[in-house]
Parts: sequence; C-alpha cells; structure tokens
Amino acid sequence: MNSFQLLLDGFAGALTPINLMYALIGVTLGTLVGVLPGIGPAMTVALLLPITFTVPPTSAFIMFAGIYYGGMYGGSTTSILLNTPGESSSMITALEGNKMARRGRAAQALATAAIGSFVAGTIATALLVVAAPAVVSFAIAFGPEDYFALAILAFTAVSSVLSRSVVRGLASLGFGLVIGLIGIDQQTGQARLTLGMDQLLDGVDVVVVAVGLFALGEALYVASRLRHSLPEVVPVGRAWMGRTDWRRSWLPWLRGTALGFPFGALPGGGAEIPTFLSYAAEKRLARGVAKEEFGKGAIEGVAGPEAANNASAAGTLVPLLTLGLPTSATAAILLAAFQQYGLQPGPQLFDHNPALVWGMIASLFIGNTMLLVLNLPLAPLWARVLRIPRPYLYAGIVLFAALGVYALNGSVVDLVALFLLGLLGYAMRRFGLPVAPAVIGLILGPMAEIQLRRALAIGAGDVTVLVSSPIAVILLLLALLALLAPLFRKLMERRHVEPVMHTSRED
Repeated sequence: MNSFQLLLDGFAGALTPINLMYALIGVTLGTLVGVLPGIGPAMTVALLLPITFTVPPTSAFIMFAGIYYGGMYGGSTTSILLNTPGESSSMITALEGNKMARRGRAAQALATAAIGSFVAGTIATALLVVAAPAVVSFAIAFGPEDYFALAILAFTAVSSVLSRSVVRGLASLGFGLVIGLIGIDQQTGQARLTLGMDQLLDGVDVVVVAVGLFALGEALYVASRLRHSLPEVVPVGRAWMGRTDWRRSWLPWLRGTALGFPFGALPGGGAEIPTFLSYAAEKRLARGVAKEEFGKGAIEGVAGPEAANNASAAGTLVPLLTLGLPTSATAAILLAAFQQYGLQPGPQLFDHNPALVWGMIASLFIGNTMLLVLNLPLAPLWARVLRIPRPYLYAGIVLFAALGVYALNGSVVDLVALFLLGLLGYAMRRFGLPVAPAVIGLILGPMAEIQLRRALAIGAGDVTVLVSSPIAVILLLLALLALLAPLFRKLMERRHVEPVMHTSRED
C-alpha cells in the first residue's frame, strides 16, 4: 500500500467526530500555551501525559500533535506583542515583529506569521508524508550495533545543540541515564539503585520524570523570577494583510519552508538555526522599501523565520516517527508519550500501528487549517490572555501536575519523586543545564543498553562489532562531529577575535 493510500486511511480516522474534537482541543491548548510566556508545547504535553491514560492512543497523539503545532503558532503572538519569545526559535520573530507592532502594524505582523505558519506547516507535512516511508525502508536494515550508534548520535547531538556548552549538556544527559538505570535489570533480574524500596523495582515512571523536570521545574523557575506587574501588551485588532503585504510575504514563506524542514529532520538541527538563516537571507535579499525597513519592522523578517520555525516542527517528526530519535524538547516528551502507551517509534511502528501513525500525520493537515481559522479572527482574544496574573497561572500548574501524577498509581512515592525531580529541574535551569538531554537519556538509555548487550553477545564480546557495520560507523562519526562542532566553532570565533585585538593594539 503506497503512502497516498495510507494517508487517505489516516484522514478517515482523523475526521471522525471524536478525533476532530481532540484535534480542536490540542490546537486551542497549544495556541494558549504558546501565547503565555514561559509555557511551551513540551511543558503542556508533559502536563497532559498523566490524564491521557484512558484516551485511545490515536486520539491522544492527534491532540499532542495539535499542541505541538499550536505552540509554534502561539509563540509568535508573544514575540510580536510583548517582545518576549516563549521559545528560543521565536527570538528572530521578535526582532522585526515587535517593531512592526509598535509602528501600528501588529495586525499585519500577526497575519503574516499565522498564514506563513499555515503555508509552511502544510508543505512540510506533505514532505513528511514522502520522507517518512523512505527513511523507514532504510531503517529496516538496522542491526543492534546500528541502533546503539543511533542512540549515541541522539545523546551527543541533543547534548551539544540544546545547551550553551557541551559539558552542561552531557551533565544533564548523565542525570537521565542514571535515572534510567533505576529498577530491575532486564537481563540479570538484579535490582539497581532502588534504595531497597519495592516501589522503585519497576523504575521511575517516565511520565513522572517528564512532568517533574519539564512542567514543575519550569513553573518553579519562572515563579522564582515573577514580576507582579502586568506586561505591557501592544494593542491589536483583527489580523489582516493588504495586497502589498501579500506580495512581500509569499516568497519569504516558501524560502523559510525550504530552510526549516531539512534542519528539523537533522539530528540536533532544531528550529533556531533555520530561523536565523531565514532572517539573514531575507535581509540580504531585501530591496527598496524592504531594505530600509529591516531593523525597524520589515514584514519579510517575520514571514520567513515564522515559516522556517513551523516547517522545522514537521521535520522533527521524521526522525522521531521513523527512528525513535528526538531532536527537540517537545519531541523528547512525545517519545515519552509513546512509551506511556507501550509503543516504540521506528520502522515497526509503521508496520504494527499504521492507523495511529497516519492518523496523526493526517491530523497535522487538519490542525493546521484549524489553527489558521483560530489565529486570524481571534488575535485580540489571545492578546487578552497575556493579562492572566502569573501567580495564579503557575500555582495552578503545580497543583495540576501533582494531581495528575498522583492519579497515575495513587502512590505517595510518585508524588515525592515528582517534587524531588521538580527541584532538580529548577536547579538545572538555575545553573544553565538543559532539561531535554535528561529526558532523552532516561528514555533512550535502557534501549541503548539492551542494543549494546545484544551486539556484544552476537560478537562474542568483541568490541569491534560496534563498528562492523557501515551504518554504525557513519552514525558514530556524525556523533563525534556533533560533539566537536561547538569546540571548533569557539576556536574559529577566538581566531577571528585575536587578529582584531592585535590590530587595535597596534593602532
């Protein structure tokens, strides 16, 4: 059965009334949390994990996909109206978008962001339909050593890209790997790091870890830096664009999509790099009025980066669904959601659960359309959401997280683990350690251990079996490159600065 037929079957499932309702809930929640500073799609999915046990898997992932796309849409509203990016990928939007808003063009900035997100999301999802089966057919040939190398690539790429320093990223990864060791060893049956507590024999629930590190840790960190005064929000009317705005926006939308999707699909690519590249490209290509407006509120500087941001979101789903490789914080939480349902993303997911995978992909088209309808006429409403008192908001998040985790098993141990992990998440943010590598270490660590043992068993203990496959060698080389890339970047920056300093001393 070809991809087009599978996608049609996915639409048949996604267009049922119950799944349409979950899609609407997802995109509405996603937009809401994207608008609110300090709350992102990763945190929202983490908060919802404990209460979706009774929801069918297909419906749950349709909702999660809606939250993911909606969070990308909503982040542009905060950047434009408040000059406060909710996500790092929205920083570039704030550069030109907030200046447009202060010039009285907030409606046009919001409109080009919303329509550009729709265009980029639709094209990128279509590319996902084409790319995913091709990657799956390639991944079917993976052996244990290849999967181990893939896990190493995930560890190094996420640790180096999602952190300000490789050391901090690897330290966060170490926390996750240690937490992943808690419980019974699957091969020897020995208890590990359980501290003699029977409740820990099954390990720490991935949902507890995700909610504790992401939701509770983020809420505590933001609450510790709360300002009690309400933010100054630029007034906005109904989002709309004139003929000139359309003419200046459509090419940046397409160029941003072309940059965003491949970077999102690369391990460690993320959304930050393509948004920066899109902004630089639009600034370089600007002519006439657009060139004069850059730095003062050019619509191209909003259209291109927002398209790149949303296209990268669809690109992130390629390695996640086909290889089980998360390349962003939200993808890491989605991987935790798969594990909650006893599913492992990868080639077997497409074979054993095609209705779930293709229903989720089809829902991206549906959710994208819903988001356009929600964002254009309701922009003034989303602006009012920014006035919610922050103490009420974050106190509610802490209460909701505790209730959700306790509802999982009715266990006080889970609650204690939640608050300990929340404090750990707060400390990690306080000292600049990224949270995503810890979650990825927890999820992929046990898988990497199992594949390593299988590979060594096949090779009769010979370590060279780990580099016996060309695929494994390529993946390990990519992992080494991801680890050394930040070091090379710093050396190049230092080499560039030293001649300048030397020249200034001579002068």
